[in-house]
Order: sequence, then structure tokens, then C-alpha cells
Amino acid sequence: MQPFKFTLLYHALFLGLVLVCSIGTTSPATSNPLAISQMVADWQRAKEFTKEYLDAMPEDGLNYKPAADVRSFAEQMLHLAGGNFMIVSKASGKANPYEGKNLEKMEEYKNKAALTKVVMESYDYVINTLQGMKEAQFGEKVTVFNHEITREAGFNKVFEHQTHHRGQATIYLRMKGVKPPAEKLF
Repeated sequence: MQPFKFTLLYHALFLGLVLVCSIGTTSPATSNPLAISQMVADWQRAKEFTKEYLDAMPEDGLNYKPAADVRSFAEQMLHLAGGNFMIVSKASGKANPYEGKNLEKMEEYKNKAALTKVVMESYDYVINTLQGMKEAQFGEKVTVFNHEITREAGFNKVFEHQTHHRGQATIYLRMKGVKPPAEKLF
């Protein structure tokens, strides 16, 4: 019977330690005091990184598609920008300046200058929206794509989205013989 008592005691102590350690942690709906400033810094870094991708692709590569049934490089970047506008609008409640427009299909943005301008505008929209938020708002619930999430989670999801699509653009650059920009983790 001795091993059973030890195992039971061990599990009880472990559970108690887990409970004590979790008391001081924050829930996903609560942000720390540095959350907004850190998010702004991350978005500024992401903006610079995405600009390097846009600069790296030559003008004649904007309409390049690795396969017929995927987005072109320009469409990939326009999808990224559209996501920035739409998801941040939903997460923040701030009006989307491109509401009801499918940026991917808008031919006026498929040249280098216009593409770069609208993509950078989408990052500025996110950054300015974040800078206008209050920490207390991050825990509020919103609906994004039929999912009830916190505002903070919405900003995290859109960051994930833009990272995903910028990452896909790496293949486009390589297939056009262009070396992609070096990773920017910090």
C-alpha cells in the first residue's frame, strides 16, 4: 500500500502546485500592460519586412503565378492587405476603408507603385488602430468569421494571416530567381 499512498500524495502536490502557479497568470482575455506597444512594434517590423518583399519582386513578376489555380504575387499581397483591413475592422470596430471591395480583383492595384501603396496603407491602418485602442478593450468579445473571440485574439489572428501570406510569397520570389529578404524576427 505504500506506493499507492506516495502516488496519491505526489498527484495531490502536483495539482496544488499547478493551481498555485496559475493564480498569478493572466487569462487569454486579459492583456498585459505592454501588449499594445509590443503589438505596434511587431506590426512595424512586419510592415518593413513586407515592404522588402514588395521591393524585391520586379514589376514583371507581379502577375506571376506558380500554378494557374493560385493567386498571383500581386493578388497574394492584395489578399494580405484586404485581410489587414477586414479583420482589424472586425476586431476593433473601426470602419474598413475598403468595405465591400475585393482588393485582389482590383486591377488598379496590380502595378508596383499602387500595390505597394495599398499594402503599406493596410499596415498603417492596423498600427494606427492599435495605437487608438485601450488595454481594457482587448478583453471585449467580437465576432470575426462567425467566431466569438476577444479583440486581442482578432489582432493576433490578423498578424498570423499576414505572416502566412507573406511567407507564401517567398516561393514566388524564388521561382522568379529573386532571393527573398532575410527573416526579421526582431
